[in-house]
Amino acid sequence: MCISSVDYVEYKTDQGRQMKLISREELKEKLDKGRDIKLIFALGDWQYRAKHIPDSLHFHDLEEALKVLDQNDEIVVYCSNAACPASIFAYHFLVDHGYKNVRRYAGGLLEWEDAGYPLEGEGVN
Repeated sequence: MCISSVDYVEYKTDQGRQMKLISREELKEKLDKGRDIKLIFALGDWQYRAKHIPDSLHFHDLEEALKVLDQNDEIVVYCSNAACPASIFAYHFLVDHGYKNVRRYAGGLLEWEDAGYPLEGEGVN
C-alpha cells in the first residue's frame, strides 16, 4: 500500500502506542471506487443491526475476525465516534496478531452520518 503524508496520520493512545488513521474523505473515496477493503464495525450485534456504514463486516468477537481476515487485507476499523474505545481495541488486537495494513476511522458513525453519507440498518430512516 502506498501511503502519502495526506492520508496517513499517526495517533498516540493513552499507552503511547501509535495508530494509523484514515480520514472520512479517504474512506468514502475508497468505498466509492469499490476498493477491496475490509471495513469492520467494532461495536456489538444490536448496534450493527441498528446502523452501520454499507459493506461493513461485523464479527461476534475478534477471534472470529482472525479466522476470516487475511493478514494482507486492507482493513479499516470503526465504531461510533472518536472517543469510542471499541475500534481502538480492535485496531491493536489485529496489529498485535500480525495484521500490518490496519487503520482506524476515528470519526465513526457520527462523523459519517453528519456528512450525510449513506448508512444501512434497522434504525436508518
